Amino acid sequence: MNYKVTIKKGDITRLAVDAIVNAANQSLLGGGGVDGAIHHAAGPELLEECKTIGGCKVGEAKITKGYNLPAKYVIHTVGPMYAETKGNPAELLADCYLNSLKLADKHAVRSIAFPSISTGVFGYPIEEAAEIAIKTVKDFLDKKLTSIKDVCFVVFSEHDLDVYNNIYTLTKSYE
Repeated sequence: MNYKVTIKKGDITRLAVDAIVNAANQSLLGGGGVDGAIHHAAGPELLEECKTIGGCKVGEAKITKGYNLPAKYVIHTVGPMYAETKGNPAELLADCYLNSLKLADKHAVRSIAFPSISTGVFGYPIEEAAEIAIKTVKDFLDKKLTSIKDVCFVVFSEHDLDVYNNIYTLTKSYE
């Protein structure tokens, strides 16, 4: 294993990493939660660039500059709405992480921070979402030679922090 995974409670917009992931809506034009915080911290240039890239479908990822953020890039991905998704929400959520990682690797990103995608107003149960997030990231990094060496999961609450830490500890015990 030639990468490091950390899990912390905090503000993703303050992290000095190469890329942060935005749990965006399909328009990419800002919203609430993490999306709103990222747009606010990055400044109006982020919105202007997002207007030029044509939105994003659920499970896909798009990249922009970070503007006023410490991060060089923002990778926007749209998670599934848990109760309203047609098809397989677990597969779509895994695609968010996988496509974000692929895009980060394509841009030679060494460090990346993820929020807990779809667990806010999109209603995805935190335990399921954390398991999908950690498994998808570890599988990608374990199976592929990549530029990514440092992954951080940034969560909002103590409860979410405990859930992520417990799941990550369990996955490490199977190695």
